Amino acid sequence: MDGKVLARIGAIVFVAVAITAAAIEMNRKEGPAENWSSGQPTVAPSDPLRDELLRCQALGEAGPHDPDCRRAWAENRQRFLAPGARPAERLPDAPQPPRISSPSQPAEEQ
Repeated sequence: MDGKVLARIGAIVFVAVAITAAAIEMNRKEGPAENWSSGQPTVAPSDPLRDELLRCQALGEAGPHDPDCRRAWAENRQRFLAPGARPAERLPDAPQPPRISSPSQPAEEQ
């Protein structure tokens, strides 16, 4: 077979596969979304500061001129940037990578 015929056969197979995949995707029925539980409670307690920050975000350019928004942003900065401030829930620590000893240094005994 020469190259032109082989290229045409490849193109026809590619188009056939693409049409088949499109037909399968169009006929797929939408099922209910799977609910993955992370072990955390699904209903979080309402945080008035969060609600106020969302309201300020919705204000757009009027937000920086609103005194309530300024107060909410100051409280948010104080909550997260104050010395000794800790978030309510800590992220898990990243696992430590294994230590590789070089030939010049003896391996640590465990």
